[in-house]
Amino acid sequence: MAPTVAVTAVVKQAEQLRQDGNNYFQKNRFGAAIDAYTEAITLCPNVPVYWTNRALCHLKRKDWTRLEEDCRRAIQLDCNSVKAHYMLGLALLKKQAYSEGVRELEKALDLGRGANPKSYMVEEIWQELAKAKYLEWEHESNKRTSELYKLKESCETALKEKHLLNISQMEGFLDEKEDIFSKQLEALNEVFRKAVADDTPIDVPDYLCCKITLDIFRDPVITPSGVTYERAVILEHLEKVGKFDPVTGKALYPSQLVPNFAIKEAVQAYLDKHGWAYRMD
Repeated sequence: MAPTVAVTAVVKQAEQLRQDGNNYFQKNRFGAAIDAYTEAITLCPNVPVYWTNRALCHLKRKDWTRLEEDCRRAIQLDCNSVKAHYMLGLALLKKQAYSEGVRELEKALDLGRGANPKSYMVEEIWQELAKAKYLEWEHESNKRTSELYKLKESCETALKEKHLLNISQMEGFLDEKEDIFSKQLEALNEVFRKAVADDTPIDVPDYLCCKITLDIFRDPVITPSGVTYERAVILEHLEKVGKFDPVTGKALYPSQLVPNFAIKEAVQAYLDKHGWAYRMD
């Protein structure tokens, strides 16, 4: 058999195995799908889609280690693979590698928007990225809180040692010294209390959330009635439910929707302040 014919036969066999794997996947037979994709990879190891397909099976089985391995290999073969960056981000979040996970999701989002901005996957990635940003901030916040408490203990110890030294070196006015020490200790506690409070997660204000989804706004639009909705959600309502405002019941058409820049800026300010720091569209 000529070399080119042999290569063609191998490629066809690998593609058939991919199709078999896809069929198994559709039937939720993830183990069989993994076996099929693995055979395809053995025949043609440099085809990225075989790796991402097998990675998706690992995702369904919550096998985060193998998911990460396959995604990294797929990215080596195709650095612009949206699915590989996205699934790698999910795997990294599960191992609490939040910063790296966020970077991978951001990469997936950028690539997805460039390829197909209206794809369902772009919205899915955005939602996961928003959650990942918060997890990253919460993790860092908890770490900072722990460090703050350690620093507070050190400051208290130093303050007590100074107080005891003053008492031992000077006579009289003990009540005055105790009063000064108490005030210093109280001031120290207040400083650290405020520092911890300013770094504590809080719920997203209602006015920054869509009335339909109850999720934080991404692309807010306002109706003539003064109600703000997430653009994609209200457009879907107008198309599938009816041409009316779901809150007021008044007639409403897509052409009447206007971007709510004030709310959009408020959302971004909230995200920046509370550590999500996600750049809006």
